[in-house]
Amino acid sequence: MSKVAFAVVAHPDDIEFVMAGTLLALGQKGYELHYMNVANGSCGSVDTNTEETIAIRTSESQNAANLLGAVYHPPLVDDVQIYYTLELVAKLCAVVRQVNPEILLVPSPIDYMEDHINVSRLMVTAAFCRGMPNFVTDPPTEPIQSNMAIYHALPPVLQDQLRNPVEAQLYVDVTTFMENKTTALACHKSQKEWLDKSQGFDNYLKIMQGMILQVGQMSEKFQYAEGWQRHSHFGFGLEEYNPLSDALDGLVIER
Repeated sequence: MSKVAFAVVAHPDDIEFVMAGTLLALGQKGYELHYMNVANGSCGSVDTNTEETIAIRTSESQNAANLLGAVYHPPLVDDVQIYYTLELVAKLCAVVRQVNPEILLVPSPIDYMEDHINVSRLMVTAAFCRGMPNFVTDPPTEPIQSNMAIYHALPPVLQDQLRNPVEAQLYVDVTTFMENKTTALACHKSQKEWLDKSQGFDNYLKIMQGMILQVGQMSEKFQYAEGWQRHSHFGFGLEEYNPLSDALDGLVIER
């Protein structure tokens, strides 16, 4: 099987906040990287209309994907339209079959925001259906038989909807990738003012760096880390199949 890692999140800049360091580490290990936001960022502005906002955020996401060395996959819906529907599962399953990743990076199923949770659920189902000949995708694609491991990122605020802390099972050392991770997040220039006004983020680059520093402290080993929870292997591969840990040996500790 070719070494392919696929990161799928809800919105432009989500990958850069919680996944980019791990993607960069996998790229360094020879993985082909793929990058997708399910939503197009249409609501991420107080200054531009919907069409302008989508165009700006699409360009920013493409720039970030290029910086990370990842293949960019276009979004499917507007913001706040990520629902757990058969139509969206069928579209996402088609992408999974085309990309055929062995490592699938997705949001946490316990998160402060519904869009993130819904993407987590959608991608787990889309990946589960990848080998089912009778599941029809949109567009139609051939089923694939493959081992796949799914890893859930920590929520961007490290809390669930009820403000309970969410901890990782697996930590990736991203200390040497922080400069490029920060540069990739900085590609999303339109989000600084939006996050300032909508969610009280004073400086989104420093917020991200502080969060990754906190996860590093949680690891009790690394200065900067990204945290992950490993999805059940049932329906995806053998119990011992853990390609993220195998690929990043020396950069990973598990709890």
